[in-house]
Amino acid sequence: MSIAYTITTSEPVNQQIYRYLRKDIVTCAIQPGSLLSEKEVSARFNVSRQPVREAFIKLAEAGLVQVLPQRGTFVRKISAKRVADGRFIREAVEVSVVRRAALEIDDSALMALEHNLQLQRMAAERHDSQAFLTLDDEFHRLIAESIDCKLAWETVENIKAAMDRVRFLTLSEVSPPEKLIEQHEEIFAALKRHDADAGEAAMRRHLQEMIFSITPIAERNSAWFEAP
Repeated sequence: MSIAYTITTSEPVNQQIYRYLRKDIVTCAIQPGSLLSEKEVSARFNVSRQPVREAFIKLAEAGLVQVLPQRGTFVRKISAKRVADGRFIREAVEVSVVRRAALEIDDSALMALEHNLQLQRMAAERHDSQAFLTLDDEFHRLIAESIDCKLAWETVENIKAAMDRVRFLTLSEVSPPEKLIEQHEEIFAALKRHDADAGEAAMRRHLQEMIFSITPIAERNSAWFEAP
């Protein structure tokens, strides 16, 4: 856990620690199966144990850590079942969002999506996986915001933690950013044409990418996945 993060006064400390630890777990900087020590984390961020304990609770609710009595808090191994369930729910939500967006999206929202796609291409050229994942999330969030339904994205964000770890692993091994950008461009093109059917089809293809990528990822990183 050598990555340095800065705690600020702009938001509650426990939320910042949660976000930083979530990022480290998703990118496997903290590997599945690792022990998380309250003492070590509080020392890392130079804070008391209380906000760390609160961050651990949020991580447990997101399915990223498991608290074992008398043993400690461990980063959960990746559950293929949880990934599949999360993807199923995400598809149901985002397909509905993109259909509505195709009918309602305005020019300013389309410009924001186009700018996001430009930044995605730049991140891919730099081989910056973390920046690309952030921009990927922003692309989907912007679509939800285009129909004034932030709750849709918040719902997706709350259930996709397990998916995010697989997404990070697939970027270099199975689903490179260039392929995902092409899929994002298909979604954008459908939105620009206000074609709801094409938007739905493009979104389904994009979100079903994980169905085909999780098996080879699990085979290559078997120690990080729960046994079937």
